[in-house]
Amino acid sequence: MKGDIFHILNRGVEKRKIFLDEEDYLRFVYNLYDFNDINNVVDSYYQRREKSLSDVRRPNNEIVDVLCWCLMPNHIHLLVQEKVNGGTSLYSKKIIGGYTKYFNDSNERSGVLFQGRSKIILIKKDKHFIHMPYYIFSNPVKLIESYWKEKGIKNSKKAIQFLENYKWSSFSDITGKDNFPFIINKKLFFEFFDTNKKQFKKDFFEWLNIV
Repeated sequence: MKGDIFHILNRGVEKRKIFLDEEDYLRFVYNLYDFNDINNVVDSYYQRREKSLSDVRRPNNEIVDVLCWCLMPNHIHLLVQEKVNGGTSLYSKKIIGGYTKYFNDSNERSGVLFQGRSKIILIKKDKHFIHMPYYIFSNPVKLIESYWKEKGIKNSKKAIQFLENYKWSSFSDITGKDNFPFIINKKLFFEFFDTNKKQFKKDFFEWLNIV
């Protein structure tokens, strides 16, 4: 329902990679923007990406507020708040369907790319709520330390640097360096989690037990 917060996640069928190169990642990132509209969207992806980031404005008819996101080679995570009833399901359907069509056309393939419908989990504002962005943003650590959750992070300096420079996440947007700032509602993120860019970064790295 309008105002509810949801965690959207989906992965490639048979855990296959859904992003093969930078162009694939960029396409999905801009889908997060283009399909966040109650109306049908004219595909202007190639035009938009040539503009300065400061020239890109959020749509007027958004169906969700994107709070944070992270793309991994074979799966995706999004945290959103509904702006219209049923907006999360509609948004998920549009971004997954749109990207699948792009991927299949680009790679001369057909059939499903993702493991069916996205998991859409209602997030309640309880003691676990505050940790949801930490969980989403920590995913890329696995790319450099596969077993960090079981064994801890061996090289904290390397992990911090990697997360701060990981392009396919809104972590840098939240912590002060514009990456794709037109996708998320940063003001709303800070209000929900009662934080700011400096405090969030500090709390996040403490949560990871690497400072």
